[in-house]
Amino acid sequence: MQGLILYYLIINSMAFLFMGLDKQHARHGKWRYRESSLLGCAVCGGAFGAWVGMYLFHHKTKKRKFTFLLPCFILFHCFLFFVLSKAVS
Repeated sequence: MQGLILYYLIINSMAFLFMGLDKQHARHGKWRYRESSLLGCAVCGGAFGAWVGMYLFHHKTKKRKFTFLLPCFILFHCFLFFVLSKAVS
């Protein structure tokens, strides 16, 4: 169970960091992360970090696929975490 919690902490931190870096790169006209990479990180468990980063950095907030999918991924991972935690105990 501790490994699962550690995984979620790391993947959410990464998703948050990627959203911040992508916003910074967008401001300075630098190389950007693909939307599919940002969403891929979210679907792998980093949805909450991506969602917080999206609103904190005001990044991708007008992209419908982000405003719809990130909350869906969060709900999915909350459900998955709940199921896995019950299976372990």
